Amino acid sequence: MHLATTPEANDLLDRDPLALLVGMLLDQQVPMEKAFTSPAVLAERMGTSSGGRPALDARAIADADPARLEEWFRTPPALHRYPASMAQRTQTLCARLVEQYCGDAAQIWAGVDTGAELLARLKDLPGFGEQKAKIFVALLGKQRGVTPDGWERAAGDYGTAGFRSVADVLDDASLAKVRATKQEAKAKAKAAKKG
Repeated sequence: MHLATTPEANDLLDRDPLALLVGMLLDQQVPMEKAFTSPAVLAERMGTSSGGRPALDARAIADADPARLEEWFRTPPALHRYPASMAQRTQTLCARLVEQYCGDAAQIWAGVDTGAELLARLKDLPGFGEQKAKIFVALLGKQRGVTPDGWERAAGDYGTAGFRSVADVLDDASLAKVRATKQEAKAKAKAAKKG
């Protein structure tokens, strides 16, 4: 993965489905790299690991004292522009994972038969609306090999070839292309609003 700012954070995203899911949850109103680096920082602050390497634990996050979790999010450098609300969203997401998927984020996509089913499961998660769920379907399909029948259709435009979202970021060059695409879309929207 090439979504975070450090090799360690990218390694965590590669091997920890919960880290990838939390990174996607945090990917709003902050730079993408910040959002996807924050799971590694959170794991470090919480002192959670798997096999001697940092890892996130959905049950530990769900059961954490909310004030302590907020402190982990707020401690400089803060994990998000809005640490209090994102700490709460992360805890709510992890509580749902514990309740429905035994705390295993990979169970969200394990055994799904169709892209529509995967999209529905993601949209059912706290903090995952239509667009975020579609982007995550595309990310799973393009970079994690999670390709149930119809996943491209479920991901909408994000499932097609191009440079539209984090699903298309594989290196610095593709990151620059995704940023250019987003800037172009913002400029068009701004021009349409004026006109």
